[in-house]
Amino acid sequence: MPSFNIKHITRYTYSSPAVECTNQIMLYPLQDAAQSVADHKITITKDPLIETFIDYFGNRLGMFSIVEPHTELLITSEADVVTREVVMPKEKLAVADQWRLLASLREQFPYIDFIQQEAFERAEELKAFIGGIFSDQKTPFQNALTFSEYIFKNFEYKKGITSVETRIDDIWELKAGVCQDFAHILLLILRRIGIPARYVSGYICPKNNEFRGVGATHAWVEAYLPDYGWIGLDPTNNCIASDRHIRLAVGRNFSDVTPVKGTYKGSSAHVLEVSVSIDNKAAPVIEEEQPQPAFSYTAGQKAQPVTSNSYRFYMEQMQQQ
Repeated sequence: MPSFNIKHITRYTYSSPAVECTNQIMLYPLQDAAQSVADHKITITKDPLIETFIDYFGNRLGMFSIVEPHTELLITSEADVVTREVVMPKEKLAVADQWRLLASLREQFPYIDFIQQEAFERAEELKAFIGGIFSDQKTPFQNALTFSEYIFKNFEYKKGITSVETRIDDIWELKAGVCQDFAHILLLILRRIGIPARYVSGYICPKNNEFRGVGATHAWVEAYLPDYGWIGLDPTNNCIASDRHIRLAVGRNFSDVTPVKGTYKGSSAHVLEVSVSIDNKAAPVIEEEQPQPAFSYTAGQKAQPVTSNSYRFYMEQMQQQ
């Protein structure tokens, strides 16, 4: 069973002291039959109390506050995660029975949350596109693989042209983006054909650098198969999520699984740096005292109270690695 050490560092440096900082963190790898956490430690500036909860979708999240003035906020998450080989679906049920079972789940918990269709302006265009590829003579899994492959082959993997605020209609028109965009398009399609699908936030672990998205946070999709359960599909890499995909959280879309978000009072001028290092323990790794930042963002210099931190800019960069 593969074992990985993941170090995820988020650092805010403020131009003047920040106060009344309150944040939510979703940095706790999921624990289930596919992966287990051997060890996990989160350290935060000034060592605040972290209250943890299980959210509606089964993710663990933490909440903390720092009331006193501080000029730096450093959040370090270090986890040892063991993953297990993915067992492929055997599809014992007849094709028609699989589609019939999926149709019966539309109003059932928890699938109802993952089948609701997002507003899409080009609904007729999407319907025509799906009609040209979808086949009810194929199983849900076969159709899901076909659409995932289509996105991989027909959407350009291109950094910097989208952000977390880019509309799904614009991604469809651009036919380009990064992992979060590929995932959102696949979610849109799978839900349109009646397959419950959920957004996954996590990491993809290195091995000869054959994957796009290595060394940063990554996003993919899990589709529900009636005779199997949830299976991960990574349209960015045209593969089934394997024992080198580590899941942090699942939700309806990106906004449900944000790793760090919160508020503070103080000047808006600050620098944000985020770094992720992954050691698969299969080869010696030369590590510095801390991983080099995957990116650095400097906010505007105008001093004014702010109501949100720079999480948006963090994800724009991290999801584009």
